[in-house]
Amino acid sequence: MTVLFQGMTNGNLYKEFGPWLKEKLGMKVQKISINAGFTCPNRDGRLGTGGCTYCNNQTFNPAYCATSKSITQQLEEGKRFFARKYPEMKYLAYFQAYTNTYAPFDEVMAKYEEAIKVDDVVGLVIGTRPDCVSDQLLDYLAMLAKRCFVIVEYGIECSDNKVLRLINRGHTFEQTRMAVSKTVERGIYTGGHVILGLPGTDCHNPAQEAETISSLRLDILKIHQLQLIKGTAMAEEYACHPERFHLFTVDEYIDYVIDYIEHLHPDIVLERFVSQSPASLLAVKGWGLKNHEFVAQLRKRMEERGARQGRLLTTSRS
Repeated sequence: MTVLFQGMTNGNLYKEFGPWLKEKLGMKVQKISINAGFTCPNRDGRLGTGGCTYCNNQTFNPAYCATSKSITQQLEEGKRFFARKYPEMKYLAYFQAYTNTYAPFDEVMAKYEEAIKVDDVVGLVIGTRPDCVSDQLLDYLAMLAKRCFVIVEYGIECSDNKVLRLINRGHTFEQTRMAVSKTVERGIYTGGHVILGLPGTDCHNPAQEAETISSLRLDILKIHQLQLIKGTAMAEEYACHPERFHLFTVDEYIDYVIDYIEHLHPDIVLERFVSQSPASLLAVKGWGLKNHEFVAQLRKRMEERGARQGRLLTTSRS
């Protein structure tokens, strides 16, 4: 095996999102999640009606997010929440709930333009699916990225088409590769989201998945563990067939994440490692760790193992 990367050139364990974001913007910023009233082709009948089997948008919608409020109102309420502690903070409007490019072009554009007109909003983060971006929209976002900071964040979830079918995702990894390529080619910062531990994946071999994700030209990656949320099809499947699932313990997941990121390209910024849904929504009890507590344990274990992002990566990026 030929190892292409011997570790992070700056001596860090992994490439962190906060410093990267501050470097790009020259200031501290905070995301404000908004619900702009989009739906999803996996819910409205174009692809399906049940959504992805794990999905419940309640898990990441703050209290101020409500489609009865305008985008401006949601952002202003979010600003007031953060300004009490950080009066000089600037903000990114985070279009998070459902598929935030899934509407006629003029409607999508109007929502983005409304957001960037709000005082102290310096950019957008747009969560979407790889099968819901058109060339027209990407051309517009490329122009918008010259006026403000823009990240397009794709729900990738997994590179295995068999697993994508099992979770009723409704798109293929080939569509992901195409969407990421088109976005990157236009000079737009491009993020991805993956879930580790999905049923049907090989929970003992993170290297292959990480190397495949590394072949994409992503700027940013969010990594989350699988959580089972009440009321979802996946929670029902787990209740009937728990043998199909491997739910990580904290220690197992820490070692799994380390194995994963050692095979992940060192240029990819790592934004998150875990998701912590409200305990009231969990069908299976969570770990009870705050994000910063998990990160502290992860960093400690990486130091003990001599691990670094990209240390074991064996393939180059296309």
